[in-house]
Amino acid sequence: MARVIFYEKPGCKNNTRQKVLLTAAGHQVIAYSLLTEPWTKERLKSFFGDRPVIEWFNKAAPSIKSGEVNPEKIDAETALMMMLRDPLLIRRPLLEVGEQREVGFDVEKIDAWIGLKPVDESFKAMSENLMQQDLQGCAHGNNHEHQHHGEGSCKNHG
Repeated sequence: MARVIFYEKPGCKNNTRQKVLLTAAGHQVIAYSLLTEPWTKERLKSFFGDRPVIEWFNKAAPSIKSGEVNPEKIDAETALMMMLRDPLLIRRPLLEVGEQREVGFDVEKIDAWIGLKPVDESFKAMSENLMQQDLQGCAHGNNHEHQHHGEGSCKNHG
């Protein structure tokens, strides 16, 4: 089982589901707030690997949803500077196991990397259910604006 450093937005429903899935698989999850972490450009970039810049961004960030920020037109250096100023722009979660780092929660990729099979039969149905869900985007769907997302939990949804 792995020790997973998990950078999240506190109160995010999908981040909570992701942590439950990792814990059910026997991993030790150590969660930190993505919003208050003292990021540097180099450290933040290490989570993105060779992904295109557009994949570094949280599509549900208020400034992206409003059209103020267009990730398709931003170079890597500018993206990193913007993310240091506004951590809500960072796609989440950021995951770290040993020296390897990843961004986002692609179930198949994470399962191949550290495994997501539940360690106990009592977690099997819950884990299978979670693995069928979209754990990449915002858990609230696309039917509301995200302007209410701030430092803490989503104000519209419990």
